[in-house]
Formats: sequence, structure tokens, C-alpha cells
Amino acid sequence: MPPALARFFWFLNKFFMVPLFRLGLGPFMGNPFTGYIMVMKVIGRKSGKTYFVPVNYAIKDGNIYCISGGRRTSDWFRNIMANPKVELILPGGAIFASANESSDAHKKLIVSRQILKNAGLAGYFEGYNPRKISEEDLQSKVEDLPLLRFTPQGIGAGASDPAGWAWISVFVITIAFIWAMIEVL
Repeated sequence: MPPALARFFWFLNKFFMVPLFRLGLGPFMGNPFTGYIMVMKVIGRKSGKTYFVPVNYAIKDGNIYCISGGRRTSDWFRNIMANPKVELILPGGAIFASANESSDAHKKLIVSRQILKNAGLAGYFEGYNPRKISEEDLQSKVEDLPLLRFTPQGIGAGASDPAGWAWISVFVITIAFIWAMIEVL
């Protein structure tokens, strides 16, 4: 990915996607064009700080999967490998999960294709159509992309729970509604 495009996605993720999910607006973000996104709460391997990382995902056989486009050098990937207990903020709610790298080559091929399809238009940034690429070509394209499997362990703290930001959305919508009603009267 060109550096300018990577910088654009960094900015979009940090200042748009993560705040919207933390505000409880995640369910309104996913569609076939922009893709289906979850936000991971990852603990820094050196700092111990919490980082919020939006990624495309797929659900298969009761597990949640994502791939690291930055390969094994991605900071969030290395953080998860150091501390595999993560919270996932999915559009339908938050879960607590344990992560590990999937080594099943057949499952990696199937799930990677689904993740790339779920990425919407961003799925084409690797230079191919994830819906039409042959199995052999896809295998060669994703062989260096680590596939992470998240096994649900329990319920996580969602946007509407204490320390979540959903109250801000509700508050703003309520104030806007009251203001509109005052203007009508």
C-alpha cells in the first residue's frame, strides 16, 4: 500500500471509525461498499496502554477471524501475540476473546477470501478481485498474511456500558430532538 494511502487510512481509522464504534454507532457503519469492521481493544506489549484497532473480519464456526495486512511487523499483531486476551467491539456488541494464529492452510484460504469480500472496496487494494481470483492465486497472495482466530470467552464492555461513549450519542440526539421540538412550537 502506498504511504499516502496508508496515512489516509490511519487518519480515517483513528479519528472516524474508532470514535463511531465507541459512540455505539458501529451497527450503522457496515455495508458491502465500505466493508464490515470491528474494533479490537489491544494492550500494548511495551507500554501496557490500550489501543483501538479497526479491522475487517469474518465469522466462521463460532470464531471471529481477521488478517493482518501489515503482516507480522504490524504493531497491533505483535501486541496481540504478546497479550492474546482482547476485547472485540463488533457491530452487534462486544465480546472478550482469546487470539491465536490459525495455521490451517485450507481454512486460511476460505476465511481470508471471506474477510477480503467483507472488506468492501478496500478488499481490492491488494490488486485483485477477492470474488474472482482463483484458489491458487489467492493462496499465493495470502500466504504471508497472518490469519488470527478469536475464540469468544465472554461478554466484553460495549459502547453502552460504563466507560463507553454511547451516552454521548444519546445525549446529542436527545438535545437535537428537544431543540427541533422547541423550534416547531
